[in-house]
Parts: sequence; structure tokens; C-alpha cells
Amino acid sequence: MNILVYLGHPAQYHFFKNTLKNLVKDGNRFLILIKTKDILEDLVREDGWEYENIQPKVRGGSILSILTASLRRLAKVISRARKFQADILVGTDSSIAQSAWLLRKSSITTLEDDVDVIRNLARLTYPFSSTILVPDVCHVGKWERKKIPYYGYMKLAYLHPSYFTPDRTVLERYKISGRYILVRLARLTAHHDIGIKGLNTDLVLKIKSVAEKNGYNVYVSAEGDLDNRLKYNQLKIKFTDIHHIMAYASMLVSDSQSMSMEAAMLGLPSLRFSDFAGRISVLEELEKEYGLTFGIFTSEPEKLLDKVSELLANHSLEDEFSQRRQKMLAEKIDVTAFLTWFLENYPQSRKIMKENPDYQLRFK
Repeated sequence: MNILVYLGHPAQYHFFKNTLKNLVKDGNRFLILIKTKDILEDLVREDGWEYENIQPKVRGGSILSILTASLRRLAKVISRARKFQADILVGTDSSIAQSAWLLRKSSITTLEDDVDVIRNLARLTYPFSSTILVPDVCHVGKWERKKIPYYGYMKLAYLHPSYFTPDRTVLERYKISGRYILVRLARLTAHHDIGIKGLNTDLVLKIKSVAEKNGYNVYVSAEGDLDNRLKYNQLKIKFTDIHHIMAYASMLVSDSQSMSMEAAMLGLPSLRFSDFAGRISVLEELEKEYGLTFGIFTSEPEKLLDKVSELLANHSLEDEFSQRRQKMLAEKIDVTAFLTWFLENYPQSRKIMKENPDYQLRFK
């Protein structure tokens, strides 16, 4: 089978990487297309995949820039898919679904955001998608008939214990010792981030003060430039090491939804300071059902500081969250094993899942 995969974010690469390895072993062919986004190209290159970067320059944040970049990607995806003779086009971007529709091919859209959060992307993508493959708690609105729900999360595809083992020597490499918390500052420039606020320097300094009073060091990871007052606390690492450092942290405070999800997969308490709080079903499930993360609105900074203090004062924090993680893992499937089967057997796998969603339980 010829499968075209488009990757627009490092987390999307992580989601697919183990599945790609499985499918290659079975003789499938791939064409990997990417755009320039954070360390995405570094990750793909370091793992030895052949790929093409169809958007080498970072686009601007305006609506016009987003639209122009989208149209250019569409043209390039159509051209590459036709030349590659792709059987299936897979990815998150609207260009994948639209290209497949124009070429009379099948497309599988993989997301984990609710339609209300990504309304513009959904309008450009879902009408053209053959299949919308999402966690079962995700809402896809009027495109429900296209939804194939799975009992898991995208981040579980690469942070499940079957695929990820924390390496303590990574901490030694960066001379990280003692108890510490991570603070992650996102750039907030995605199409769905317009009007969304997050952490600022003054609040991070207050978090730092609370943490240090409780005997914790603070490391700050940021997509953009840091204020000089936080330079001493900046986490300067290869970003490919971030999950190992997260795994041994005591807490994550962030305005990044993606990293908050990753923390939950690792059993790391995470505080999401974001106007997205209460709006994303996968994170709401992780909060309400498993108690692995906490969403706090940007209008409530004091509540955030109180929660940081409360959690750090809990001497059983690590054990409690380890137990919560085990409960989550026991109730979810091996997402990589399921995705491998689903792609390799498509479209028959879609029919099977429509008739019997619990078929996926064999991938636990």
C-alpha cells in the first residue's frame, strides 16, 4: 500500500513514528511530507526517514498568511500524491483531506481536538475527509458519521510504557538533580490560538517563588524568547530529551495543551493555565475521570498559585499520580498497535470498527 503522511507538528510525528516503523516492516511504502514547525524536521531527520519539506519557511500569524500557506500546501500535496500514486492520504491538515477528495482517494484525518475548538480547521477538513479518526470522547459535530472513535489518546501512541522508557542518564547529562518542576510557555500562534492568553513572566516568577519555598527547583521551557529575569531558569536541552526530563519532574505548569496531555500520559501532575480550560474533551476526561491534570482560566492566577502550593505540599504526590496513571493505562488501548492495524487493513478496518467499535479492545 502507498501511504502519504503529512506532518505539521512535532507531536504529529511522535504519534505516527512507531506505526510507520511497523508498517514499513510489512512492506508498505510511504511518502512523508512536512512543514517547518519547531523541531519537527530535526526529529524526522534524526530518525532516518526520507521526507520532503513542502513549507520550509515559517508562515506569519495573520489570517492572510495562514490562508496563503494552506493553499500552497494544497497544491503541493496534490502534486506529490499524484506522482507517488498514493492509495491513502493521512494527517491533520486540511490539504490532506481536500487533496484526497480532488484526487478521488481515501483520506484519514487524525485529530484529538473538539470541533468547537478547531471550528475553522474542521470546516476546511471534515467535509472532505473519508474518515475522522479521533479519541472516543472527541466531538466532531455534524460529521459524526465519519468518526471512528478509539479508546485512547494521540499522545499515548508514543508515551505508552510499551514504547517509552524514561532515561535518568538524560538528567545527569544536563546536571539536573533534586526535586524540580517544569514550566512550559507556548508561542500560541496556531489558527485556534487567536485571542487565547497564557502564562506571563510575572506569573512565572510567582510560581518560581512558591516552588522554591517548597524545596523545588524550576526549569522553564519556552518556544519564544525568555525575559532576562528567567534566563537563569531556562531549560537548555535538545528538545528530543524533553520527555525524559518531564518523566522525572514533580509537576508541569503550562499554557500548552499538547504538553499537558503528554504530562498526563507520564503520570506527571499538570496545571493548564489557559482559556481552553473546560473546552477540550480529552483533557477534560483526563481531569474529571483520572485526576491527572487541572485546567485553570487565565482570569484566575491566584487559583493557579494556590494549586501549585497545594500539590507541592503533598508528600504522596508521586505515588498518587502513578496510581492514577495506571488506572488510565488499564482502561485505554495500545494506540500504536491499533493504528497499525487500522491503516494496514483500510478500508475494511473502517467497516469493522463501524459495526463493532469494541473490536479495538484486542489491542489492549
